[in-house]
Amino acid sequence: MWSLSSASERRAALKKRSDRPDRNEWWLAAVLLVPNLIFVAIFTYRPLADNIRLSFTNWNISSPTADYIGFANYKEWWTHPNTWTVVSNTVVFTAATVIGSLLLGLGLALVLDQKLKGRNFVRSVVFAPYIISGAAIGVAFQFVFDPSFGLISDVMGRFGLTAPDFYQRPGWALFMVTLTYIWKNLGYTFVIYLAALQGRRKDLDEAAEIDGTSSWRHLTRVLLPQLRPTTFFLSITVLLNSMQVFDIINVMTRGGPQGTATTTMVYQVYQETFVNTRAGYGATVATILFLILLVVTMIQVRFMQRGEK
Repeated sequence: MWSLSSASERRAALKKRSDRPDRNEWWLAAVLLVPNLIFVAIFTYRPLADNIRLSFTNWNISSPTADYIGFANYKEWWTHPNTWTVVSNTVVFTAATVIGSLLLGLGLALVLDQKLKGRNFVRSVVFAPYIISGAAIGVAFQFVFDPSFGLISDVMGRFGLTAPDFYQRPGWALFMVTLTYIWKNLGYTFVIYLAALQGRRKDLDEAAEIDGTSSWRHLTRVLLPQLRPTTFFLSITVLLNSMQVFDIINVMTRGGPQGTATTTMVYQVYQETFVNTRAGYGATVATILFLILLVVTMIQVRFMQRGEK
């Protein structure tokens, strides 16, 4: 009896010792992680802290000193007549680009996941715009939307229709930059969805086919549940990228027409900091944008965690 209990105790002690991380493993983890954490602290968290600090100051970007003014910049942002136009532009642009990119990317992935002739070439064509500079895309699409000699104007003119003036009408201008960014970003969502589709469980497809499941039911009950983690990942990354778009807006409309018709919060940060030389107020807008992104991301993570239960 004694020998059995002592043997079990020795086995438990050995198992407990084996479960403990070896000191060498701790050193290896420290060597690998600490340099990266230092770089993240220097190049991410330190600028973030400096930006928050500057948001409480009145600072001309060319001045060596910044005067502390408390929450005056935040009060001005909250009461400024252009603020809610800029916020609404940001919400509309972001929502449209996220939904449009996800739906079109999924649709193309479903089509090009089939055994079609020339599908590899089409995949390359769809992905190519994503790796092209946003400024170059903006310049190219100026020739598409130009009301005088653009592609859309030419096509509509052949049917006796008049193309809208995308550069002078606020609603059409926002539509123009939104559609341009969706076209550029489509390759990203397409490639991620295609990889997820190719890694899905084939046995579920075979079972659905044996049961005679309709195409719509197969999509909603078999495919989409397997793509939920991918959709969650894309919804966060596309949202974060969409709220930080600057190059396309700067090239195509410079935030106009009529002042702020296509100005988003990121473009407002640039406008206030480098054009109006109000770096303190620009830091305020950047801080508010950071807080909005943080809250939205936390809500998305919480929603995903509930969906997995």
